[in-house]
Amino acid sequence: MKRLRRVTNLMTGRMDNVLTEALTGQLAATREGAALAIAMVAGETGRAEAHERMREIEHLGDTCRARLVAELSGALVTPIDREDLFRLSRSIDDVLDSLRDFVRESYLYRVPGERRFAAMLDQVVEGIEALEETVRDLAAGSSAVGHGSRQAKKAGRTIRRMYQYEIARIFDGEITAENLKEHELASRLEKVGRAIGEAADAIADGAMKR
Repeated sequence: MKRLRRVTNLMTGRMDNVLTEALTGQLAATREGAALAIAMVAGETGRAEAHERMREIEHLGDTCRARLVAELSGALVTPIDREDLFRLSRSIDDVLDSLRDFVRESYLYRVPGERRFAAMLDQVVEGIEALEETVRDLAAGSSAVGHGSRQAKKAGRTIRRMYQYEIARIFDGEITAENLKEHELASRLEKVGRAIGEAADAIADGAMKR
């Protein structure tokens, strides 16, 4: 009966509960990673503490992703193309991995004045929340899936535009070791923005095929 109910939900465009829980769990871990990065650059959480905590968050995200991949391998029907769901999960994983690298390199480089990255990280949270909205719409079989994916795409573009301004600021003058460290940190957030955009594309592509 449980298997029949899952197949019925998928045939009517609703997301299977196991897939939903895996994706929402992965996104929740990613949002927690972004919040941790914000707390770190604001000086509310020490770099060493953030570095250790991010390892735990990454493990949680990896667990949710592994659950999704295992479920996809045996799913008869999925609400959007199986490949697009895999792309979505992989892109979310890329967001969390790049946030992990940002926190780790902040810990290693000890760059002063990292609060300037807070605005970019705020956009990261907006992008993640838009993806969460889209996954909820997928779970409900809603036709409003496109709204969340567009908002996520917009956040990704904003992050990449902010990165360009940040790079212009960093290299507006003498090139120093500190400049290069700042460049690496900014580049990590640019990768986050790109991955958010790729996640939005995976959802949009899948929705178009339905």
